[in-house]
Amino acid sequence: MIAKLTGKLDSSGAGHAVIDVGGVGYLVEASARTLDALGRVGSDVTIHTEMLVGEDFLRLLGFARAEERDWFRLLTHVQGVGTKVALAILSALEVGELQRALASGDSAMIARANGVGPKLAQRITHELKDKAGALGGIAGGASIPGTAIAGPLGDAVAALTSLGFKPGEASAAVAAANEELGAGASLDALVRVALKKAAK
Repeated sequence: MIAKLTGKLDSSGAGHAVIDVGGVGYLVEASARTLDALGRVGSDVTIHTEMLVGEDFLRLLGFARAEERDWFRLLTHVQGVGTKVALAILSALEVGELQRALASGDSAMIARANGVGPKLAQRITHELKDKAGALGGIAGGASIPGTAIAGPLGDAVAALTSLGFKPGEASAAVAAANEELGAGASLDALVRVALKKAAK
């Protein structure tokens, strides 16, 4: 929805924003990152919403980016991850960081979020690890299939996009790595050098 931000609550962590849509105020739950991204009170905002409906409640959640909402939906499909925990994870980690943590099996990074213990972090990592690479587009763009560029270069681009890098970033980093290493470089070497270049 496109609306006006009229107030924020608990902006130091996952909290709430009050959004005015045509003169009607909506209380929207959001991650700390979304609250920060919404900007100043009184400014016009675009927010992606998700409504949770129960027998005795209606809750509206807001996300600054559609990708964050998509990851919220994925996270809440894991047993033990409710709205509060999912928003805490999205407050602690950017979408790209979350995707890379899952792809590399780094449960300790996910455990940095408030309310996420080591066991739950391991369960999240285990259940979503395979989806992290398959959903490369969620991190900011459609992934480039490995066959788009032949041989190790294509495989290296695919490896970086599966870790959450945008296709353009991945292609540029692999090209720079290939230029530095020269023809005949192994896939491992290409990926290692490309990761360093993409991280700069």
